[in-house]
Amino acid sequence: MSAEDLEKYETEMELQLYREYRDVVGLFTYVVETERRFYLTNSVDLQVRGTDNGEVFFEVTMQDAWVWDMYRPARFVKNVRVVTFKDVNVEELAKSDLELPSDQ
Repeated sequence: MSAEDLEKYETEMELQLYREYRDVVGLFTYVVETERRFYLTNSVDLQVRGTDNGEVFFEVTMQDAWVWDMYRPARFVKNVRVVTFKDVNVEELAKSDLELPSDQ
């Protein structure tokens, strides 16, 4: 497989992932961004935790989530638990935010 073939494959996968996102985004209420993944979910719980030496970390749990990851064979996940020392962003989607442009 040439570098050009690999680039074409990755471009097609990204387009397929975007189309899937466009189809499912209206089913969800929250967007959750971590340093490694982007999730859509209707149930999210974010807890701030501390270690014995004073460091702070975040524990995020989600149920029935969709994961933005083009390398996963199945992007719908029943339960997700993320533990991270990095920033976590949780946003509630306004239904008007879910209006995506149609393919024309």
